[in-house]
Amino acid sequence: MTVTATLPVMCAALGDPTRWEILTRLGEGPKSASTLARVLPVSRQAIGKHLEVLREVGLIESEQRGREVVYLAVGARLGALARELDRIGRSWETRLLRLKELAERPGPVAPETSE
Repeated sequence: MTVTATLPVMCAALGDPTRWEILTRLGEGPKSASTLARVLPVSRQAIGKHLEVLREVGLIESEQRGREVVYLAVGARLGALARELDRIGRSWETRLLRLKELAERPGPVAPETSE
């Protein structure tokens, strides 16, 4: 599955403020669900559900470390998402610049008519 095929799904997952905060915190380094639950204003069960959504769209992965499961942000996937969003942004900037140039271009002056 390509990033462009899953871009809307990933963006929808990140549209939730709690999932965004979880991903931000995982960007600082691996963390367990319990660690995340201690610093976020939601229950441990809610954290688990949010982690599952992020894992399903490929933005995080889990890893067993001893008796604990830790979660990590998937850098390659996030990088691909960032590049795709950047490409979309550049495309819109190009379109807007063209529109601005057209709007500022002196156009033909219509001849005055005398009635």
